[in-house]
Amino acid sequence: QVQLVESGGGSVQPGGSLRLSCAASGFTFSSYAMSWHRQAPGKERELVAHIGAAGTSTNYAVAVKGRFTITRDNAKNMVYLQMNSLKPEDTAVYYCRGFGSWGQGTQVLVSS
Repeated sequence: QVQLVESGGGSVQPGGSLRLSCAASGFTFSSYAMSWHRQAPGKERELVAHIGAAGTSTNYAVAVKGRFTITRDNAKNMVYLQMNSLKPEDTAVYYCRGFGSWGQGTQVLVSS
């Protein structure tokens, strides 16, 4: 069965960095685009970043462009989200998505 398992969330001060990881299994990872989404309390889930199957095409939400970087390692079935210059408004549960499935999410809290 398809599994997406996120890790790397936590608490960080404004201006700090975190790297989220998502381990994928149960499908041909290298054939599918992957994406990161987030959902803040009281808000709808939103797309943060998207990466094509080969890893050469990426897209970002305006709010994170220039601060976040999505990458993937098709040999390891992993997708990453490097988050720099974090702001309090980045606080949310971050979800990995691929092959029509969602991970369980990992909490990111940005607070002083």
